[in-house]
Amino acid sequence: MIFIVLGTHELPFTRLLDETQRLLEDGMITEKVIVQSGHTAFTSDDMTITPFLPFEEMEQTFEEARVIVSHGGTGSIITGVKKGKPVIAVPRLKEYGEHNDNHQTEIVEQFQSTGHIIGIETPAELSEALKQAETFEPAPFVSGRDQILDMLRDYINRV
Repeated sequence: MIFIVLGTHELPFTRLLDETQRLLEDGMITEKVIVQSGHTAFTSDDMTITPFLPFEEMEQTFEEARVIVSHGGTGSIITGVKKGKPVIAVPRLKEYGEHNDNHQTEIVEQFQSTGHIIGIETPAELSEALKQAETFEPAPFVSGRDQILDMLRDYINRV
């Protein structure tokens, strides 16, 4: 199953769903596709689309997915990476009215450079990225939380 996560940003991200629909119609995607669409209005007889999922259902869908296709938001990307799933991330872009700026491009590039995800610049690259995901082994996620807490403790103890 492919899980597509568009996040909660108020602007639509139809380019990704348009491309997914095309791949389904062309038979390039043959498995079930579940979409958390957020504020992106889209209808399809080929995908299960829900604007917002309850936390438990979202977690369960991440667990069950073979691959995660995500917008370039850190929360969605990190959730997939923490679960050890292949994550394909494509940034929402300002020029398409999908976001206020292009910061998601930098987020996708950073996660890709560390080997955590397959980053693509445009939904037109989705077909090739899905092929890569079949053998992609994401770099394990290592949280910096404990390191940050230790630094804060050291600072507080010195002050």
